[in-house]
Amino acid sequence: MFIKICGITREEDALLATALGADAIGFIFAPSSRQIALSRARDIARQLPADVLTVGVFRDAGKEKVMDTVNRVNLRAVQLHGRESPAECQWIAERVPVTIRGLPAGSPELSRFDDFGADVLLLDSPSPGSGKVFDWALAEGAPSNRRILLAGGLTPENVGIAIEQVNPWGVDTASGVESEAGRKDPRKLRAFIEAARATKSEEYLGSENRPFNWEEEL
Repeated sequence: MFIKICGITREEDALLATALGADAIGFIFAPSSRQIALSRARDIARQLPADVLTVGVFRDAGKEKVMDTVNRVNLRAVQLHGRESPAECQWIAERVPVTIRGLPAGSPELSRFDDFGADVLLLDSPSPGSGKVFDWALAEGAPSNRRILLAGGLTPENVGIAIEQVNPWGVDTASGVESEAGRKDPRKLRAFIEAARATKSEEYLGSENRPFNWEEEL
């Protein structure tokens, strides 16, 4: 089970999340209570283990600005969470190792997800970034031939149930492991990661290795 901890704003939170076994760290560059300055993200990213995926989260930023941030922070992945067109997403996907396209559950764009050329579909609530749980039955509308990263109000208490019902490739949380916006709670972080690891979906590889080797498979 691939685990992404998003909305990182502090060095200690990033280091703790990766020490506990998180596979990816997300930096939000879109307007948000968890938005991080480019220089701060760069300083944090430099201290992370090489096998941790650093993800920049953007919303309608424009492809040139996205790539400028990627290059300056040295990010390994981009998450597009706005109204980016398939053409914009494809342009970015040709220039970064990993592209994640965020779409809300029930979106008509799910039926043409392949047009975006993204590696991973982040399936969020109809109000993306709200931290609200959505009806997981809506996940049935997601394409079955793509890796799904499930988001939307996931917490240590519900992540196991979500995995059992949706059977995603990975899970993503921000507010669900926080004591306040932008500040992660160590106990919640540990509990979330342990709960996600303990729930073995059909795609779980059943080993102690990272569930996805980006360098080998992309």
